[in-house]
Amino acid sequence: QVQLVESGGGLVQAGGSLRLSCAASGRIGSINTMGWYRQAPGKQRELVAVIVSGGRTTYADSVKGRFAISRDNAKNTVYLQMNSLEPEDTAVYYCNLQTLRFENYWGQGTQVTVAS
Repeated sequence: QVQLVESGGGLVQAGGSLRLSCAASGRIGSINTMGWYRQAPGKQRELVAVIVSGGRTTYADSVKGRFAISRDNAKNTVYLQMNSLEPEDTAVYYCNLQTLRFENYWGQGTQVTVAS
């Protein structure tokens, strides 16, 4: 099985920064994409950012210019650098991994709270 272990969440003041990490381990196979989603209370889970094996990235409009996703293929690890955080960014952030065989894995989630 595949395990995704997230770290880096926490409480930060508006305007501050956090860096999330997600390390994948286990029988991963060929990775297609790694990314981050988030779910705020009472809302559906939404895409934050995703990066494919070749390095192409996609961001939600709400985080463009503030967040940056990166990936260390050798370590099967994905990062999310979050700058200029806003209270609206408060959510549980989930790491996601999709393989070329369309297998889909999720991390346990890490809480990010931005205080105004």
